[in-house]
Amino acid sequence: MDGLSGKDEKVVVNVIGAGRWGPNIIRNFYASPDSTVNVVCDIKEASLARIKARFPSLTATSDHEDAIRDPDADAVAIITPASTHFELAEKAIAAGKDVLLEKPMATSIEECEKLIELAQKRDRIIMLGHTFKYNPSIKKVKEIIESGEIGRVISLHAVRTNLGPVRSDVNALWDLGSHDLSIFNLWLNSFPNGVTASGLNYLSPSVKDTVMATFIYPGGIVASIHASWLHPRKVREITVVGEEKMIVWDDLDLFAPIKIFDRGFDKEEKYIDTFGAHNLNIRNGNITIPPVEGREPLADECKHFIECVKTRRTPISDAAEGLEIVKALTAADESLRGNSIVVAF
Repeated sequence: MDGLSGKDEKVVVNVIGAGRWGPNIIRNFYASPDSTVNVVCDIKEASLARIKARFPSLTATSDHEDAIRDPDADAVAIITPASTHFELAEKAIAAGKDVLLEKPMATSIEECEKLIELAQKRDRIIMLGHTFKYNPSIKKVKEIIESGEIGRVISLHAVRTNLGPVRSDVNALWDLGSHDLSIFNLWLNSFPNGVTASGLNYLSPSVKDTVMATFIYPGGIVASIHASWLHPRKVREITVVGEEKMIVWDDLDLFAPIKIFDRGFDKEEKYIDTFGAHNLNIRNGNITIPPVEGREPLADECKHFIECVKTRRTPISDAAEGLEIVKALTAADESLRGNSIVVAF
């Protein structure tokens, strides 16, 4: 399959994984005028029953091979636990399908590299489900940063917490922090090159349910992530500290997701005898709330995937970035094992 020849031909995207996030993927591909879904797979009968009740025309199966081997399918969306990503994506690419793969791309650097190599050999597309790269408010913050309004970026601080859901195959940073790393990379137009991390095991002796990681970006920019499944409140927030102003992005604030704070320190030069000195004066300015277009990020993500399948263009959230994020997460794991040592990568 070398892409779709007809402009009006629908892209067939089968979906593996119909649990928490899968139904949203199914809904978007099924409802789009440019795509449809033939087969949905999940190992849980209850999940399949819910999908069949909502989309009676779909074929529901517990065998992922049915979704991959479907001769009418152009692509496969894999919305399953991270530990299954490599096996399922490898099979789908080998079968000639393009792949929309949830984050993280895989659980090791080697697996990511193998998928990229296979996709290149088979001329297949791998797109990562870094949904926040398609979020209007995230794109708006990028515009504000690049406009120079807040001055040079000094640091970023992300908090992504909730009470569950708990994973058994990856820790909280791999589960939650993948999103924040993709956002950091977008805003800073670069990838981190160092990390130090600490965390705790409370819910499981083998998987850290809380991780605090600090990534170092070019130019000495510090970007921290607090990721936890063991927290009383659901928080999805990032603070950007600039030399002139600061930004707070709150994904749970539907009416004002972005606030720009004209706050910081102004240096007042003073001369005492022959020695130069300065005082730091706190600046408390206005809070600005820029307008943000109300669009569903996942709808834009799915639309972009369909366009990439049809035109064979490289996705915005491509496999190369997926690999870089797994490199960063792997380095964070090394730091966790080494009692928070700084790991360069």
